[in-house]
Amino acid sequence: MKKTGICRIENSKITVNNKVIFESATSNFSEFAKEAYKNFELNYPKFHKMDNLSKLAFLCAEMLLNNEEDNSRTAIVFANRSSSLDTDFKYQESINSQENYYPSPAVFVYTLPNICVGEISIRHQMKTENAFFVLDHFDEDFLNDYSLQLLESGKTEKVLCGWVELYQENYTAFVYLLTLE
Repeated sequence: MKKTGICRIENSKITVNNKVIFESATSNFSEFAKEAYKNFELNYPKFHKMDNLSKLAFLCAEMLLNNEEDNSRTAIVFANRSSSLDTDFKYQESINSQENYYPSPAVFVYTLPNICVGEISIRHQMKTENAFFVLDHFDEDFLNDYSLQLLESGKTEKVLCGWVELYQENYTAFVYLLTLE
């Protein structure tokens, strides 16, 4: 297999193929994500409704996937440690609030980690396999082995693969595009 692109997002910085392409002074992820969205003129209104985990994954995908290419045979294989705990916590707060009790369906939609995979698939018209694993740590060998099986099966031509972790203001993403050589 061959990595054809690498994106890392952490510490208010986006790096693609070891080159910093965007940096912000803010330490707040929501503000950073908005700034990056505007900077790259992404023009995808659903972005503003996404939870932070989906925004993080979405930004990585946007940096690596060309909107001009056919991505229908691109699979997604992601993992993280916290699942959707950041959004789960916010949803639980809305249930616990006696003054403002209203468990929002807009928040509930994002209480599964695979929703970020769905957002990317919709944006890029992906029609193949996807998986989101919850692991104790980034296990590149596991993700690559799983991706290799998909590539060798002929079910996909490329795999968007990596680690997308976000809980509160702690976030890191390391996502890469794999193909067979």
